[in-house]
Amino acid sequence: MRFLKILLMFSSLIFLNGCLQSTALLGPGVTIATTGNVVQAGFQYGLNKKIKNETGKDAIIFVKEVVEKDHKKRAFKRDFKKMVENRVLNARQKMSIN
Repeated sequence: MRFLKILLMFSSLIFLNGCLQSTALLGPGVTIATTGNVVQAGFQYGLNKKIKNETGKDAIIFVKEVVEKDHKKRAFKRDFKKMVENRVLNARQKMSIN
């Protein structure tokens, strides 16, 4: 009997897997379960929905893209700074030779 219940639970999970519309409540649900802070979970849910409505992307994907853009911008500034320093050093060497 116990094996039949376990088999029924697993088969229902497999067949009902597509019934969940959104996993937007998963994060706040975990927050409530672990910390018990309903205000924080509500804020998290509201922020996730706002980001989704504004950008059409999930919060994690949106933050990842922003961080990647910032990283590329910093890398460009670093490379540009090195290039200018090398040019200045080359110019100083050429001036000292002549």
